[in-house]
Amino acid sequence: MSVFDPDCVSREVLEHATGRWGSLVLAALVDGPLRFAQVKRAVDGITDRMLSRTLQRLEADGLVDRSRSELDARGVDYKLSHLGDPIAQSVCDLIDAIYRVLPGIVAYQRNLHHAGHQSEISLGRSKAAGDII
Repeated sequence: MSVFDPDCVSREVLEHATGRWGSLVLAALVDGPLRFAQVKRAVDGITDRMLSRTLQRLEADGLVDRSRSELDARGVDYKLSHLGDPIAQSVCDLIDAIYRVLPGIVAYQRNLHHAGHQSEISLGRSKAAGDII
C-alpha cells in the first residue's frame, strides 16, 4: 500500500504525527521524558483537552510511551518510544528546514500580500472595506 491510497493505515499515523499538535508534541519530547504540564508549557497554545487527545493518539500509534513517574508515584511521564524517536527526529529536521528558508518564505508572503492588495486596488475594490472605490 501507498500513503497516497486512501485506505492505507499510514495516512492516519501521518496525520497524527504531522498535524498541528502532533508534530509539536513529538518535537517537545525529543530531548527526553516530560510530564503533562511540561509538554503543555513546551507546546504553548494547546488546550488540556487537545493535548490529552494528541498524546492518546500518539500513544495508540506506538509513537509515545506513557509511564508512572519515577519521581512522583501519582504523576505520569511521556516519552518517545523506539518507534516514535526516528519520526520525532524527522519532524525536528523538517522544523529546521523551515527555519532555514523562513526568511525567504516571509519575504514571498509579504510580496504576495502586497501584490494581492495592489490587484484589489487596480480592480477598484478596497480589500479592507470590501467596497467599490
